[in-house]
Amino acid sequence: RAQFDRIQTMIGVGVSEGAKLLTGGLGRPDGLDVGLYVKPTIFSDVRTGMRIAQEEVFGPVLCIIPYDTVDEAVTIANDTIYGLGSHVQGRDMDVAKYVASRIRAGQVHLNYPAWDPHAPFGGFKQSGNGREYGLEGMLEYLEVKSILGYF
Repeated sequence: RAQFDRIQTMIGVGVSEGAKLLTGGLGRPDGLDVGLYVKPTIFSDVRTGMRIAQEEVFGPVLCIIPYDTVDEAVTIANDTIYGLGSHVQGRDMDVAKYVASRIRAGQVHLNYPAWDPHAPFGGFKQSGNGREYGLEGMLEYLEVKSILGYF
């Protein structure tokens, strides 16, 4: 219930801060009166300083922030204290890979929200510093010991 309430609060904050609600909004989706389901919500006219652009909502909330250049898009993506995951969509894979390499997030999806248990998952900045999955995730369970001396 706490996460449902937090998402509802963040949707309300987006509206009160002046973002334009394109679809979704407060409350449960039509026909789902029982359960903690959230309406998939899309905002436009979002500014980078708004809470919905700065905080991790962890719900079906999308913020559309316009940009004019690739450099500006990267600046917008990195202008937060969080960095768990991101998504880059584009036709030119060289540009998409370049953008992905500049985003400070623990995981970047290119054109598709893929999941691979061999790929490490975890955040940058205040989104955490540990890893799950992949070799890096397994290393979290190991202890390294050094034995030094002259034999």
